[in-house]
Amino acid sequence: MHDDDLLPRDTPVRLIDENGSAVDDEHYTMPDADTLLRAYQGLLEGRRINDQAYALVRQGRMAVYPSSHGQEACQIGAALVLGEHDWLFPTYRDSVAVIERGVTPAEAMVLLAGDWHSGYDPAEHRVAPQATPLATQLLHAVGFAHAARRRGEDTVVLAMCGDGATSEGDFHEAMNFAAVFHVPVVFFIQNNEFAISVPLSRQSAAPSLAHKAIGYGMPGRRVDGNDAAAVLAVLGEAVDRARSGGGPSLVEAHTYRMQAHTNADDDTRYRESAEVKAWAERDPLLRMRTHLTARGLLDDDIEGRLQAGAEEIAVALRAALNTEADLEPEDLFRFVTADRSPQLEEQWQLLRDEIERASLTDAGGR
Repeated sequence: MHDDDLLPRDTPVRLIDENGSAVDDEHYTMPDADTLLRAYQGLLEGRRINDQAYALVRQGRMAVYPSSHGQEACQIGAALVLGEHDWLFPTYRDSVAVIERGVTPAEAMVLLAGDWHSGYDPAEHRVAPQATPLATQLLHAVGFAHAARRRGEDTVVLAMCGDGATSEGDFHEAMNFAAVFHVPVVFFIQNNEFAISVPLSRQSAAPSLAHKAIGYGMPGRRVDGNDAAAVLAVLGEAVDRARSGGGPSLVEAHTYRMQAHTNADDDTRYRESAEVKAWAERDPLLRMRTHLTARGLLDDDIEGRLQAGAEEIAVALRAALNTEADLEPEDLFRFVTADRSPQLEEQWQLLRDEIERASLTDAGGR
């Protein structure tokens, strides 16, 4: 591949502008009508999931929730471009993408509700557990893709991360290994401008994060992360390239984190409300709705059905999180290793003694 083919464009790829109008592109084509409607359905569902999860946090039913409000186009695009046998390696902020891949909302929120496990079977859904440490999942994704390739499997791995993860050593190690060994993996950076309170300008001096790709010998692409059509087109090309033996790619989506980092964060301390308001006008859901309506692909009846479907997901999520979990304390130690070590056994015995003493105290108080 020529060096010019590795470099990203000066401006991100866009197929639908902020006003919902189609934008012609010399390389990428607009997805078909059915795909756009499916993406819009995902945007509606993703927005409702984000809003419902945030409400559950305030009600004390979830320990923490890193919202992807405003980033739903990236979430849906990442899920829809993958085939049945492909794998998604998400971050803690990618619950919407996880659910879009078939994981039930209840299972997807188990980890964020404070339970000890990821809540779903990764092998069943081909979705790795959501990763809280920055960039660690990228190494896992590359290793998984490398193993699948050696086994002769037709598997592509899409590894998601944020702009903050690009400052981690794991990011660079994963990129280098993937390029050297020609691994079928797509690195997908959701550049939402902030790593908690640290702005992008303090993360990188590169013209864009996509420019980092050329240093490893892989193509870098930039896309408007609030344009679901463009995300589908750019990610889809990268997945096809990986599947056909073209090796890894890096895609940077330019988007914005509309809400605080998590419910424990006060974003007013490090960014201005005017900036947030400006990005609200680029809302991916409203953009797609306007576009589909103008083309006659979306009317009130279809909108009503899709809204009802999104509400069903929210109802299921509320019901699941409002049910008290039946926890077994020994599970904390039972699944760490195949054979429990003496140290783990000692820790379990200490915890069991504490539980028994607490039970006796409660019984005596009654």
